Amino acid sequence: MMQAFFKKYSSLLLTVSLVVSFDQWSKWLVRTNLPLNDAWLPDWLLWLSPYARFVFIYNKGAAFGMFQNGNMIFTIVALVVAGGVIYFYGQIDPEDQPLRLAAGLYLGGVLGNLIDRLTLGQVTDFISVGTFYIFNVADASINIGVALLLIGYWWSERKKTKLPSVDGMLSDKGQTP
Repeated sequence: MMQAFFKKYSSLLLTVSLVVSFDQWSKWLVRTNLPLNDAWLPDWLLWLSPYARFVFIYNKGAAFGMFQNGNMIFTIVALVVAGGVIYFYGQIDPEDQPLRLAAGLYLGGVLGNLIDRLTLGQVTDFISVGTFYIFNVADASINIGVALLLIGYWWSERKKTKLPSVDGMLSDKGQTP
């Protein structure tokens, strides 16, 4: 029984472990090496400064800094979502690797930010691209997971609803080619 469980969830565990590990390691690097609200880029990449840089901030809200001071609500939502993803993952066809990867990326991102909320009371963000919001590895993982889910869903629906052949259309109307 335990062996079947591990086989079913091993790829999820691997993906989540990689995402959470890289997310927490990168946040730790930023917190220990960059002063709060300060920006940094290596000298050889300073030409990127208007477009991309590392900026250390804390976020007590959601994406784009919305709903500041909603930490308790987002913690509860993250726990519910994590439970939902784990349940949903058990329903995914083992052959549907893109969907399984999407679930793992999404769950890894949710758990990475949840760890920050539970240990720091806020989320460490540090990747700034242009005038876009400042985000982290967990946020990127969530977004990639959602994009992969949408592309995978679109792809599978496209395969299911192939256009009928010309012969099929003609024979439906009582005509023969």
